[in-house]
Amino acid sequence: MPDVSLGRLRLVAQGLIDRPFARPADALTAFGAMQGQDLPGAIASAALRSTGSAEDVIDDLNAGRIVRSYPMRGTVFLMPASDALWITELCAKPSLRAASSRRRDIDESHIARASEVTRTVLADGPRSRGDVLEAWTAAGLSTAEGRGYHVLFHLIAGGEVCYGPWNGADQDVALAADWLPRDSSLDERFDGDRIAATAELLRRYFTSHGPATVRDFAWWTKLTLTEIRAALPLVAGELETDGETEPSFWAPGLRERAADLGRAVNKPLLLPGFDEFILGYQDRLFAMNAEEHTKLVPGNNGVFQKSVVVGGRVRGLWRRGGRPGKRALAVDGFAGLTDAAEKKLGKLFDEFPFVGP
Repeated sequence: MPDVSLGRLRLVAQGLIDRPFARPADALTAFGAMQGQDLPGAIASAALRSTGSAEDVIDDLNAGRIVRSYPMRGTVFLMPASDALWITELCAKPSLRAASSRRRDIDESHIARASEVTRTVLADGPRSRGDVLEAWTAAGLSTAEGRGYHVLFHLIAGGEVCYGPWNGADQDVALAADWLPRDSSLDERFDGDRIAATAELLRRYFTSHGPATVRDFAWWTKLTLTEIRAALPLVAGELETDGETEPSFWAPGLRERAADLGRAVNKPLLLPGFDEFILGYQDRLFAMNAEEHTKLVPGNNGVFQKSVVVGGRVRGLWRRGGRPGKRALAVDGFAGLTDAAEKKLGKLFDEFPFVGP
């Protein structure tokens, strides 16, 4: 059943009510990572927690403050550049193993040759994904039938490259050794201590997503419960908890912060389709009922629609219709979307951090 009290607290924790972060990169640092397969949506998610400007997110991309990588779950995330390497090294191995088992026709020699060609192509700086795939093809490495995607995933999840600066339509591919900060590996940041690294990521997750449980974090990262439970005592004293049999944890003072915000926690929001408020937890039904979830993810196919959220509850879907210069908001409201809330959506649409016309 939906839990609006929990939803409101999570909205506050995620920075969607008061936008507490000075820069998009600061929001990403607080989170550790945000879902990033829909790049325009990921840019909007970072903007909506900070300055509200897509241009500021792009500035942070171009300055090398934030990147995209495949750190966990086989999914691409928007991340702080300073944390991308160690989080990927900590969490990516299960998804690398799963990807290798799915594409047995791509062996280690293929990956090694692609890595060599990629280093040559990117020696003078980041290049487009198309340029990288063309270089592989010219070297006799097939990119057909998803092979190009698979190999690029392997190189990113393996910490060799990342998605870096914005090229006007997408992110260029960059060598991790050139684009990511030095001394940012698991060995250099945590002396190779996986439990200490897990504790750091756990701290960030609970303070940016809480109230949430260990199982939420395990689902989010795909780290083992054994490692997570070993790490929990290192951070539990810094968090508040409800003391339940399966406890939830959250940032100190979160409830007081929500109370101080008063009616602002009930203001309407337009969220991108893959926002962390929806995708950051094992169970999404805290914010909607099962019928509404079916509408949000038609056919449960992994493609999330954009959501209208009011007071911690998904109250509808929205989309951007029309042509450049004549864009319009279209809303499919659920039960409970009041006329007063719906009237405020037009202004939110006009202010939304879209990328492109």
